[in-house]
Amino acid sequence: MSVDAGQDTAQGAPQNGQPRTSLDTAAARNLATTTKSAPQMQGISSRWLLRVLPWVQVNAGTYRVNRRLSFSVGDGRVTFVKTGSEVRVIPQELGELAALRSFQHDAGLTALADRFVQRQYEPGEVLAEAGQPADTVFLIAHGKVEKLGEGSYGEQTRLGVLADGDHFGEQALLGEGTWEYTAKAGAATTVLALSRQDLEPLLSQSAELRDHLEEYRSLPRQRANKRGEADIELASGHRGEAELPGTYVDYEVKPREYELSVAQTVLRIHSRVADLYNEPMNQTEQQLKLTVEALRERQENELINNPEFGLLNNADYEQRLQPHAGPPLPDDLDELISRRRGTRYLLAHPRAIAAFGRECTRRGLYPDPVEVLGSTVPAWRGVPILSCNKIPISSARTSSIIAIRTGEDNQGVIGLNQTGIPDEYEPGLNVRFMGIDEKAIISYLVSTYFSAAVLVPDALGVLENVNVANWR
Repeated sequence: MSVDAGQDTAQGAPQNGQPRTSLDTAAARNLATTTKSAPQMQGISSRWLLRVLPWVQVNAGTYRVNRRLSFSVGDGRVTFVKTGSEVRVIPQELGELAALRSFQHDAGLTALADRFVQRQYEPGEVLAEAGQPADTVFLIAHGKVEKLGEGSYGEQTRLGVLADGDHFGEQALLGEGTWEYTAKAGAATTVLALSRQDLEPLLSQSAELRDHLEEYRSLPRQRANKRGEADIELASGHRGEAELPGTYVDYEVKPREYELSVAQTVLRIHSRVADLYNEPMNQTEQQLKLTVEALRERQENELINNPEFGLLNNADYEQRLQPHAGPPLPDDLDELISRRRGTRYLLAHPRAIAAFGRECTRRGLYPDPVEVLGSTVPAWRGVPILSCNKIPISSARTSSIIAIRTGEDNQGVIGLNQTGIPDEYEPGLNVRFMGIDEKAIISYLVSTYFSAAVLVPDALGVLENVNVANWR
């Protein structure tokens, strides 16, 4: 085959002043089958929570958690309304105080809420001093309050930390008791306070409130264990024919039930694409694969953040801790782990894990990693710290660290799903053909059903408000 030397062609065009002597790669690609990857997706994460949760089959779509009857009431958090710099407590939220739990008189609650006074405390200021009369109810709107006591040798001990929504000094409503600890502001703190002196005029005006508090004061205190459950009467150490106590184990009358939640989407594919463009990769399979990945990401996000069953929202208030200094210190994780037997995993945002690593480095600590499901992950005290980017980071650069004990037999946290559903594609996930419309679009309904249950409160704990941006 001859070509005029003066003619430019794709194959024979001069290059650097010299004519081409072989086939150009651009032309060769037209006759070659390229080597290609499957469609890639940046949004896929490790999804450790889905991998380590033990999944329980829920055939009826609902899982009921039966527990012993508990008498710990009124220990929730109080909600406030903020207008500019002014903070007010929602009157009905005062029912979170045990002494006001069953007080249903709206006018009385409103009058009581109106008597709370807003106060500001700077770091280090004392709100209440141990040994003094407990004459003020404190509701913490924002900030941090440290509870300090005295040890056996006169040293100062830290008994705990209270934060937004917590309250203390409830005995002031009953006009009895002294402060058992010193309460000191650990940060700039805003509280609503009600002194006994301001309460007295209201008690003289409101017979309903006065009678309710008097009735509450006279109630016999139910014997309970440290978890708030009714004691089981037992006898030990006796001799002879001692009369043995009778007992029974009471259950909650209205146990909590978890219904399976759902994450769904409709996958649409043009029939022409499904028919003609399936070599070397099946287009429908690839579309479905990426859709399933997105659904699994949403599933883990719901298990963390869902207001009904998400782990962050279902941690008991007694199992929520505040960091001692802001960033996640080894001491903070020690306290978090110690709050439950057999802590199995810690879940944290990658930036929270990095912040914890920085604090360990500052102290010269280098924890040994552990192996989980074939992967090496960081750990503390032998407890794996698993990455979970679904745990949010606030605008103030704070996040949370979750500690869980897992397993149904271990009274821990479990995942709930149902397998064996029609048109199942993966366990608990199905793909159902919905038809072809007049535009030749094929539709598939992709669904996954799931939930999570906390069998007993101490199976789940959260270290809140950890600073992930401490670089000092």
